[in-house]
Amino acid sequence: MDFKLTQEQEMLRKMLRDFGEKEVRPIAAEIDKTSEFPWDVIKKMGELGLMGMTVEEKYGGPGLDTVSYAIGVEEMSRACGTVGFTMAAHNSLCTGHIALAGNEEQKAKYLPDLAAGRKMGAWGLTEPGAGSDASGLATTAVQDGDEWVLNGNKIFITNGHIAGTFVLLASTDREKKTKGITAFIAEKDTPGLSLGKKEDKMGLRASPTSEIIMEDCRIPNENMLGEMNRGFYDTMKVLDGGRISIASMAVGIAQSALDESISYSKERVQFGQPISNFQAIQWMLADMATEIEAARLLTYRAANLKDRKIKCIKESAMAKLYASEAGMRATTKAIQIFGGYGYTMDYPVERMFRDVKLCEIGEGTSEIQRLVIARQLLRES
Repeated sequence: MDFKLTQEQEMLRKMLRDFGEKEVRPIAAEIDKTSEFPWDVIKKMGELGLMGMTVEEKYGGPGLDTVSYAIGVEEMSRACGTVGFTMAAHNSLCTGHIALAGNEEQKAKYLPDLAAGRKMGAWGLTEPGAGSDASGLATTAVQDGDEWVLNGNKIFITNGHIAGTFVLLASTDREKKTKGITAFIAEKDTPGLSLGKKEDKMGLRASPTSEIIMEDCRIPNENMLGEMNRGFYDTMKVLDGGRISIASMAVGIAQSALDESISYSKERVQFGQPISNFQAIQWMLADMATEIEAARLLTYRAANLKDRKIKCIKESAMAKLYASEAGMRATTKAIQIFGGYGYTMDYPVERMFRDVKLCEIGEGTSEIQRLVIARQLLRES
């Protein structure tokens, strides 16, 4: 069994590590304070191919594998949680859904701008009454001639206020519940589509999270994405990839918290010596490093299975569950190592603590991941 990355993947990591340190980390604290979306950095990431890493070359992407994509999200998240999350949501959700289910015309029309970062993508599934339970989807889509008319509200939509392209899930047959859900592509200026509340969040503060309102939102027939009433099945596939993204994000933030903790523990002197000499600190660092490496390997395994087109429902859920919770433990320990300083905004570990919490909630809570894993285990037995 070979756990080594390819030479190309190692080179990619080095390149992204350098980019993250030079371009991303320096803005992390400031955009956390101002909540200003980092357009300049996103533009540069688009030029590097980071906004559509797995998109085929004929549609403007670099056509990289999922493991390389996981490395990309990890490295950007290591430098800044907001930037890593923006990249993850853009790649895996809106862009990923179009790449998965779109026809040739849709891919040629939408993917080049998304892959280049010229347009941001948003993906609308969650509603006030439908979070973990997609069967409660209340947004409806009714066909009217050569158009579909959508009515409903979406909440907690990443990139909502800055997106140019939206993928929206709606019920086309309420009686069928999840078997009656269809996906649609909408553009920012679509009649009847508007933006509501922008959330004021605990973490990832420069990533806009928005309400999307559809009031007789008219979408042409050709913008139906995938087959009618098959949107939920495609959504589950999208979320499998999305869970790899969130796991990668959690690994990146946790790694950054460990790096900061090691550096600080060597500099902080108490009782006449660096606190890194104390066994209590060493044990925290050892636990953090061990759990981060385990999370990274789980994430890369799920990504590798996806690349080999092997079903990875259980594995992606395991990676997301473990990495997100390991990330919370790592950032909690980091604050403890920093002591009183860790509780202030003068040091980055409190921001990492706030940022990584989303990983236990977004794209399926930890509780939902446990349900997914258990169901797969019972089916396999």
